[in-house]
Amino acid sequence: MKYRKYIFPFTIILMIISCSGVSRQVNRIDIAGSDTMYYLTIRLASEYMKLHPEVTIYVKGGGSSTGFDALQNGNADICMSSRNIRSDEVKTLAEKYSAVGMSYLIAKDALSIYVSWFNKVESLTVKQIRDIFRCRVNNWESVGGDNDSIVVVNRTPQSGTYDYFRSHILEDEDFCDNAIISNSTDNVIANIIKNKNAIGYGGIAFHEGVKHIKIYDIEPSEKNVRNDTYPIIRYLYFYTIKSPRGEVKKFIDWVMSNEAQKVIDNFGFISIWE
Repeated sequence: MKYRKYIFPFTIILMIISCSGVSRQVNRIDIAGSDTMYYLTIRLASEYMKLHPEVTIYVKGGGSSTGFDALQNGNADICMSSRNIRSDEVKTLAEKYSAVGMSYLIAKDALSIYVSWFNKVESLTVKQIRDIFRCRVNNWESVGGDNDSIVVVNRTPQSGTYDYFRSHILEDEDFCDNAIISNSTDNVIANIIKNKNAIGYGGIAFHEGVKHIKIYDIEPSEKNVRNDTYPIIRYLYFYTIKSPRGEVKKFIDWVMSNEAQKVIDNFGFISIWE
């Protein structure tokens, strides 16, 4: 898969701190949530606003849980999430809005394991990854690397990526207590760049400065994600409280279109259409 680096020279500020109790403009859309989806959604918002200059879209990260909180509190029209909505979040929506939330699958993603380019390890098994992030394996030599201590880099519990990794890789066991905690994928990568013995995880579209480990010798590529041979595949969602209307509906409909799905594919994620 060919990865791409994007720089966004926007003249419009796309990130704003939401304030409760502020009534929104008719043509304003507030989106909050997943850091994995943050830059992708900014790109989608930018492309949409070029087509619809009368619409203003604000995008805020912070993690999937932060997005659901913003949705529940009326501070977001759309929640970006790299995981499914949890039962407690459904309960809150049902009690507050008599709704259970509407989900929209917008892209396919794979979870990559990041290491330094100076790390000679090329492939791991899921069990080896689990043992590393549980601190049962503490030295790279145990998995084919140099005789150096492993430095685990983790995300915060607010992250949907954290939830997915804990559920699907750790099988709901806990992470290491001594892991470095990073509040975004960018921060995970920064920690790995600084420390050649570090290991972390995140979406396949984040690649600048780190090496993506193969799993069972299978590369996290677009082809291997599409044909389901790569073992850590997930989906990316938009959530709304109820069926959207007005500009929110128009934006979501556009994101599902072939035009927007090409933007998603070009960005490094996998579109839901072939």
